[in-house]
Amino acid sequence: MYDGDGNLLYVGKAKNLLNRLRQYIDASKLENHKQIMRSLVRRVEWETTKTEQDALILEQNLIKTLKPKYNVMLTDGKMYPMLALTNHEFPRLLKFRGKISQKKDVFGPYPSVYALNDTIKTIQRVCKLRTCNDTFMKNRSRPCLLYQIGRCSAPCCLSQHDYDKNVQLARRILTGDSEPIIADLTKQMKDFSNKMDFENAAVTRDKISALTTTTNRGIRQNQPYTKNLQWDDNVKELEKLLELKLETIGVFDNSHLFGKQPVGAMIAFGHNGFIKSSYRHFKLHDMKRAGNDIAMMEEFVTRAIKDGPKLDLIIVDGGIAQWNIAQKVSKNTIPVFGITKGEVRNGDEHFIMPDGSEKRDIPKDSTLFLMLRAVRDEAHRFVITYHRAKRAKQLTASVLDSIEGIGPKRKKQLLQHFGSVHAIMDADLKALKHVPDLGKSIAEKIYAYFHSEML
Repeated sequence: MYDGDGNLLYVGKAKNLLNRLRQYIDASKLENHKQIMRSLVRRVEWETTKTEQDALILEQNLIKTLKPKYNVMLTDGKMYPMLALTNHEFPRLLKFRGKISQKKDVFGPYPSVYALNDTIKTIQRVCKLRTCNDTFMKNRSRPCLLYQIGRCSAPCCLSQHDYDKNVQLARRILTGDSEPIIADLTKQMKDFSNKMDFENAAVTRDKISALTTTTNRGIRQNQPYTKNLQWDDNVKELEKLLELKLETIGVFDNSHLFGKQPVGAMIAFGHNGFIKSSYRHFKLHDMKRAGNDIAMMEEFVTRAIKDGPKLDLIIVDGGIAQWNIAQKVSKNTIPVFGITKGEVRNGDEHFIMPDGSEKRDIPKDSTLFLMLRAVRDEAHRFVITYHRAKRAKQLTASVLDSIEGIGPKRKKQLLQHFGSVHAIMDADLKALKHVPDLGKSIAEKIYAYFHSEML
């Protein structure tokens, strides 16, 4: 809510905007300070979030950064909890509240400590990273209990061969890039089953279940903090760097799983931030290109230029090959800028300029660098979300429909009861029998279908 001079008076959240605004119609029924505020209000703006948790986080960030006069809650120094990976020879998983520092990779924030702790447990089970502080680690002479229960690889005492790989794996999980990992683990589980190694098959199955839960939660790296970026200043800085006048900038990314469900996406931004009305999803038309990132990028950029909003700059997520194909498609009518990941996705990015030269000297703590990384991550989030939706739809159709006796009614019944296909796959026979009106014989068929290899 704003006054006549454009000063922010109050920030609030509501499940039902109309009902919430009705509370302010009759000022005589309001508390004294709200009556004063109501008399000053001249304009109301709103933003829609996907979930109530997103609304909580956005409300907190706006109140802490903009400090509206009539907000009394969330004005202290408290923050929602976040998760970090420290910069160390053996990075540590760390939960904290406070300001983001470039000295560590930050993920979150999380709407509750429970959600954060659950995520840490998932990373421990899959990646076995340490959570102890540096002092504790230096003074250990033998592995602790976490090593004995399989949640830490004990870098304090034992030589490590795969710790760096596991750190990279953790980053991929925390940024939502879990789908290829789940596919690999599924293959491993089947291999263990074929070899009659049921113990390792069960361990791998538990990893898949944990990863699926974490992935479905939709963890996002620093996404809420894009609200605090000085968009206009940063876009002007980008204009100065590229010697271009920029109004609408498109950022492209694509996704597939071993060539299946190939999709692409473009997000757009400008001087005032993300331009949601210009976001685009793309289904691949030429399936001969499926699995070929360069060929897929060619089709998506071509279609965006032809049918999408007018772009002043194209940004591609990838190396020189992606930059070359976008340059070819644009036919030099739209400049192309590339964001290239380093060896690990932790701020090691460098950039490909419109003339094809590489630029590595943008300070990693600069707001321009953070904005470029934020728009790249937004494009990645947008395409991954779309890809997951496509996969979930295909998975539901192909897996459940192939079980004898499962029609549309029972399929809907199962999904309502368990929430996802993955949960149905992981359910034991007792849980399946508890589904109302499903029946014992159908429950046994479902269990046998998903667990026959494990018997």
